[in-house]
Amino acid sequence: MQHLIGTYECKADLKGRILLPVALKKQLLKKIDKGFVLKRAVFNPCLQLYPLSEWEILMRKINKLNRFNKKNIDFIRRFTAGVKLLEIDSSGRLLIPRDLINHAGIKKETVIASVVNILEIWDKERYEESISEAKLDFASLAEEVMGDKSENNEIS
Repeated sequence: MQHLIGTYECKADLKGRILLPVALKKQLLKKIDKGFVLKRAVFNPCLQLYPLSEWEILMRKINKLNRFNKKNIDFIRRFTAGVKLLEIDSSGRLLIPRDLINHAGIKKETVIASVVNILEIWDKERYEESISEAKLDFASLAEEVMGDKSENNEIS
């Protein structure tokens, strides 16, 4: 698994194309030829861009769900709603489909933010609001998520 690094401000053109920053393209170099999957985020008003290899790992996990359980089917349907296969064009741009642009409220100014092994694509204003809201209780959240005393918290 590759860990992506960075937060990048970009611009979307009228057709929904976003030019990927050079630093990000370098990180994605080994994955560009295989393509990407773009989907609506579950918890935030943004989009998630999965390198195809990461998407396949996630789909193997989802494929293990019992499809005779209504909750599982409802989850699968909602999770995969609006999913699109994407490629980065020869100019280094992503073309985001109109329905996903509308879902995320993307205008011109955008932010592409790494989230470990995937990327989030945000309208810049919504991203800034989300970060501001998260600052209010980030210390408590960090303690709850990362402060488990039963874990060995050494960083290696």
